[in-house]
Amino acid sequence: MARHIATHCIGLAGAVIFLWLHLPLPWLFGPLSGCLIAALSGVRLSTVKLLSDSMRTILGVAAGSTVTIGFVMAIPSLWDTLIFIPLMVVAIGVLGVWYFQKLCGYDFPTAYYASMPGGLQDMLVFGEEAGGNIRAMSLIHATRVLVIVVLLPILLTSLWQVELDRPPGSPARSFEIDQLATLGVCAIAGWKIAAHFGMFGATILGPLLLTAAASITGILQTRPPAEAIWAAQYFIALGIGVKYVGITAEEIRNDVAAGLGFCVLLLLLTLGVVGFVVQFDLAPAVEAVLSLAPGGQAELVVMALIVGADMGFVVAHHLFRIFIIILGAPILARFMRAKPLH
Repeated sequence: MARHIATHCIGLAGAVIFLWLHLPLPWLFGPLSGCLIAALSGVRLSTVKLLSDSMRTILGVAAGSTVTIGFVMAIPSLWDTLIFIPLMVVAIGVLGVWYFQKLCGYDFPTAYYASMPGGLQDMLVFGEEAGGNIRAMSLIHATRVLVIVVLLPILLTSLWQVELDRPPGSPARSFEIDQLATLGVCAIAGWKIAAHFGMFGATILGPLLLTAAASITGILQTRPPAEAIWAAQYFIALGIGVKYVGITAEEIRNDVAAGLGFCVLLLLLTLGVVGFVVQFDLAPAVEAVLSLAPGGQAELVVMALIVGADMGFVVAHHLFRIFIIILGAPILARFMRAKPLH
């Protein structure tokens, strides 16, 4: 209990400092900065998994509430950008295995599942079953997500002059009670139903699918309030920070450094593909970046909400990426084991 209280005190202090200094994304970068500094200083931080998972459902609801009949009918027309998702997954897998095995000395399961751009928990499950080093994979994935969360806003503001200070939604006081209740039911029921059936990413995908159904049928006619999105940002920040609790100097030199090096390769690959997409006018630059960046779905959904991007477009690409990785990652792993890189 003391660790949980200390974690929230540090996270809230970081948010307050960022708000006081009028720095961007105070509910994301404030807690993230505070928890990272504390974790790297040896403070024992901890979060309540049930509470953190429940906050992630907000992002599923936010994404699902943008789904309409028109969006569903338009999905086939997105093929010219969706096709890049499997191509990038394969390229990242091949590049990652080469980098982590040949340059960093990891075994194949660790190298492969550390490089896959899927959800942290899903990749750790796959990687542990395959015999990978779960601590190394956790730190590498946490570093990838951390870099994306920090770097994306910088890229979006410097290259495309995106504003980060707009509210991510309307205030809760402006909502009808029945709509708030519907949002809550979709969040909790969607999560629990998805978890019951063993769905990967149940905290986001379950609420997303149930909310999408409510939106399409007209039962739900709004997105979550701004306060809910800020709460989701706060808990995402805490979740990233606590991944570094107990980290040793050797892990920083090996796992974190390896993760940072891989992020450079991912950045070059992503910018190359985004440049191609924008050059041929296949999608707007901001939507292309948020759709093709190999980050966690939760973090990129948050970014899309913050910058006011086309949520339907972004969500469609990340759902497709999850589908490709969950079904294809084990198959690609077997193929690459049979044909090792030289």
